[in-house]
Amino acid sequence: MPTEAEIDEHLGYTKHDNAGDNSGNNRNGYSKKTVKSRFGESEIQIPRNRNGTFEPKIVKKYETTSNQLEEQIIAMYAKGMSTRDIEDHMRDIYGIDVQLPLLVK
Repeated sequence: MPTEAEIDEHLGYTKHDNAGDNSGNNRNGYSKKTVKSRFGESEIQIPRNRNGTFEPKIVKKYETTSNQLEEQIIAMYAKGMSTRDIEDHMRDIYGIDVQLPLLVK
């Protein structure tokens, strides 16, 4: 998911951790958002908390374009990651499917 690490930090415990029992500010599902980038549109899920105090940092509330994700993808490729590894990383960390074009010389 796009901001699982962010909500873990915000709430102070990881998903399914007993530390969150009876805290009064548990996870409360997800909201969907379509983010546009130069690679096309991607639908992502943003986690919510019961008190409504969670503010995502990677893709902020009401933001519909993401240059930061593009910059991260380019930086990973520049550091030598394969397109498959980048796609897997985006899926694991952000919960989005990114299909990168294969670069052929």
